[in-house]
Amino acid sequence: MRLTDPPAKTRLASAVAGILDGLGLPLEDPAGTLRFTGDDPVVPSSFRIGTAAAVALAASATMAAALHRLRGGPPQTVEVDLAHAVTECRSERYLRVDGGPAPELWDPLAGIYACGDGGFVRLHTNFPHHRDGILRLLSCAPDREAVAAAMLAWPAAGFEAAATAAGLPVAAMRSFPEWDATEQGRATARQPLIGLRRAGAAGHRRLPIGSRPLSGIRVVEMTRIIAGPVCGRALAGHGAEVLRLIGPSVPTITALDMDTGHGKRSAWIDLADPAGCDRLHELLATADVFVQSYRPGSLDRHGFGPDETLARHPHLVYASLSAYGPEGPWATRRGFDSLVQTATGFNHAEARAFGAQEPRALPAQILDHASGHLLALGVMAALARRMAEGGAWRVDVSLARVGHWLRSLGPVPDGVTAADHAAEAAPGFLEEVSSGYSRLSRVRPAARLSKTPIRFSLPSSPYGADEAAWQRAGG
Repeated sequence: MRLTDPPAKTRLASAVAGILDGLGLPLEDPAGTLRFTGDDPVVPSSFRIGTAAAVALAASATMAAALHRLRGGPPQTVEVDLAHAVTECRSERYLRVDGGPAPELWDPLAGIYACGDGGFVRLHTNFPHHRDGILRLLSCAPDREAVAAAMLAWPAAGFEAAATAAGLPVAAMRSFPEWDATEQGRATARQPLIGLRRAGAAGHRRLPIGSRPLSGIRVVEMTRIIAGPVCGRALAGHGAEVLRLIGPSVPTITALDMDTGHGKRSAWIDLADPAGCDRLHELLATADVFVQSYRPGSLDRHGFGPDETLARHPHLVYASLSAYGPEGPWATRRGFDSLVQTATGFNHAEARAFGAQEPRALPAQILDHASGHLLALGVMAALARRMAEGGAWRVDVSLARVGHWLRSLGPVPDGVTAADHAAEAAPGFLEEVSSGYSRLSRVRPAARLSKTPIRFSLPSSPYGADEAAWQRAGG
């Protein structure tokens, strides 16, 4: 069935409506303003990766159009192609630098390992301190063969528990029933897909009409890797002034910084220095949004947890991205897309669908990318609610809850036989741009708004290229 057929179009629009319904806003029915093209499956998977990508992008773009309408802008339509949406939700795979490959994304020790009890554990070693910590726990040499041999001395659950106690990011593989039976699985299922709640009683803050949905909106972004930076990139694409900040000793992954830095200014800020904390408070005093994706509780020790921040800055929208959500015994656990896939059952289910014995990852970091766009949607919904009701607002999105939503979309028929979607098959989805790094080939935005096209007014630049200050005057 082609997705341009009315029944399929209605089904996808209904999925968008289902996301928007719980946001407390008088929004138009998306069925009349959305158009989807293409087919799912787009990539080889038993899950609806194309549908999830297209719906997340379409929901975010629809919210941007609705916010612009609330600010006095014209009505407009949104169009999303499934193949293009999947390409955007794998944008890090298609990044090219000066016509050649981008810097390596992942550490060679990262990945799935068999354990002595027949279980499996996924290791995340992409930051040096995590890698070194795992090697210390295993007491082995820093090569894959040595790690594989050392892992065989551990049961999967035992290594997960020991590594977690040491503050290291790992995940034992579970099936869906095993995950659902855990206390955290039950807590995750109770969470809303997008947590949106008023968190203060400040007065109304009107948003004057602008040429783009987020014109005049200031966003402080303190995120890294994929999901949080994708949120900031999405907000920048709709016209927000996004200032991304990071400490000089905090590790990042250069290729991901290149890929998600479009439209943003990038600066250092050291929260270990009181002057850095003072500077962040100065920025937040005239900001509209604070987006952060650090492990829950980690910013609290610097005075920038949600409660303390909103008490001092009661006009803000405080948006948080976490691995497992704000509730449950895993609320403060470190996690990344690959680990959440393993812990919550996706690697097990995908392996069974393909007839494989070893865990199989999804063909996209879809939990990351979908979470980033849904967090951006939540931010825009909070800005609209702030216009109408005033107050500070909290927005919470977790990778695990987005995974629960992906499961709810159901299996895709014949998905495991689909051909993979290569960059060479989609030249129309890529564009060449200059940047503060070098010449980049990147994925163009997949969501097409008829009146306010997504565009990036600034090139991606390394941290430290800009000052920790707003570009435009005024507050």
